[in-house]
Amino acid sequence: MTKIITTIVFFICSLVSAQGQFEQGMGKAFQLWGEGKNTEASDLFERIAAAEKTNWLPNYYVALVNTTTAFKTKDKDQMNLLLSKAQKALDIEMDSNPNNAELLVVQAMIHTAWIAFDPMTNGQKLSGTVMELYGKAQAIAPENPRVVFSKAEFEMGSAKFWGTDTKPMCTQIEKAIGLFATFKPETSFSPKWGLERAIEAQKNCK
Repeated sequence: MTKIITTIVFFICSLVSAQGQFEQGMGKAFQLWGEGKNTEASDLFERIAAAEKTNWLPNYYVALVNTTTAFKTKDKDQMNLLLSKAQKALDIEMDSNPNNAELLVVQAMIHTAWIAFDPMTNGQKLSGTVMELYGKAQAIAPENPRVVFSKAEFEMGSAKFWGTDTKPMCTQIEKAIGLFATFKPETSFSPKWGLERAIEAQKNCK
């Protein structure tokens, strides 16, 4: 009996220790990202993902860090490197979580980064796919503020490119800002980004 109790206690302690390591690692990765050390943050998220194979969040952040970094570069080789890493990490999670709206948003963002980099080559080829992804994400999670905002932001970019009315998108951006106020992330590390970008986009509407 004592042996069984000892085994159970050891098992529980191992779980607590592993959870503690996960939280410490994620906290450190977010700190690095906040300091603008994107490569270091991505590498740490990648190491956490290798250890936490049943948790989709570390690979999600590998994809998000590299995708948001790609929007800021004009070098094609760097774009390839960043978006290939983002896609590889995302593919791992999409295989087991195909109906995860947060993952679908990042997949749409990866395509959007390619469109922004070379709109003449990639716009016609990828725009339809982006809209399909946002449509699927919205069907799954219509009250997710990142889904509503990201879709509106992409549509606004297209509207400006073609010179069409942006008022419907501005309405959706306002809706997203309202949703951010009530949205409750599942965990302390679950996605919660987007409000600042939505507020900035709303200013452009006015």
